[in-house]
Amino acid sequence: MATQNLVKRLQNIMRRDAGISGDAQRIEQMVWLFFLKVYDAQETEWEYKAYKAKRKFVSIIPEKYRWRNWAHAKDADGKDVGTALTGEELLAFINELFAALKGIVVTPETPMRQAIVREVFADLNQYQKNGILLRQVVNVIDEIDFSDAEDRHTFGDIYEGILKDLQSAGNAGEFYTPRAVTDFMVGRLAPKLGERVADFAAGTCGFLTSALDALSPQAGTIEARHLPPERLWH
Repeated sequence: MATQNLVKRLQNIMRRDAGISGDAQRIEQMVWLFFLKVYDAQETEWEYKAYKAKRKFVSIIPEKYRWRNWAHAKDADGKDVGTALTGEELLAFINELFAALKGIVVTPETPMRQAIVREVFADLNQYQKNGILLRQVVNVIDEIDFSDAEDRHTFGDIYEGILKDLQSAGNAGEFYTPRAVTDFMVGRLAPKLGERVADFAAGTCGFLTSALDALSPQAGTIEARHLPPERLWH
């Protein structure tokens, strides 16, 4: 999908919500929504790996609070589901979601990839007071397919847009590298499976994402694409 105006679309919706009073709150609102969307996409990969290994996958997020089970407004054919939460009902549900995720029980044995859910939500807030506008924000974010190579670059676009709004706070934006540049540089490096890739100044991970796109076709099979790193590296 085209992501150039994604942040602007979200900001324009949020500006009409009386619960959000500035960029800092808009950014925090986007953070938890994007996190749940991206985490759901990652869990899809973990589910696939568990299935191939004949293991059962169990999410640390209670089933009703997983993005796929409440956020979708359209089905696989693009038709309106008709049962997506909105308005006061959605606001009440999100309050429950925050309480549930902040209260996730984490032990020393909990894998970091699961414990991070509670860590992320520990200090986050839900600012929107208009449930209809919140539904509109959710719908925009749900348009993104983070399993798609093109949409994975959305992170860079989102980060760049946010930094532009915060330029008065410093010069953080000067280190953003456009995707065309990262793709070009990775193309010249021509990485091969078996080689290690590192970006020690990773901000939006643009170089790493471009490297992943370059390496993916070399895997050959779906099974090879899901091998753990130690099976691919020398």
